[in-house]
Amino acid sequence: MNNEDNMNTGSNQAPPPNNTYMAFPPEIKKWNWGAFTFNIWWGIGHRTYLPLLCLIPLFNIVWVFICGIKANEWLWQTGAFSSPAELLKSQEAWNRAGFISFIVALIFFVLWIVIFVGVLGFTLSVFNSFNSYSTF
Repeated sequence: MNNEDNMNTGSNQAPPPNNTYMAFPPEIKKWNWGAFTFNIWWGIGHRTYLPLLCLIPLFNIVWVFICGIKANEWLWQTGAFSSPAELLKSQEAWNRAGFISFIVALIFFVLWIVIFVGVLGFTLSVFNSFNSYSTF
């Protein structure tokens, strides 16, 4: 029995989902912290290779944001998920880890700036006080 016979006899077997050309459900149009923060690893892990464009210097500054915006749509196109709820459930851990990683990185960046400005200010004040005592 071939595929045409299955279709004509009203077989209960549905064809496998092919989400490649389906419209994107509105539920999946959400920010993906995992793809934003761990873009290259997220892409490799999900066999969605557009995040590998983050390896291009300077271009990656913009592309990480595109990864965060479009990741769920790219994932939906793979056809690996039967429903938007299943896709979002699979991304919960990625989103949590990505968000926590982003916050930790942001805290370290702010601390680095504060320490850098403080050390620079201290160095300049010591240098200025040293120069005020010298007589040339």
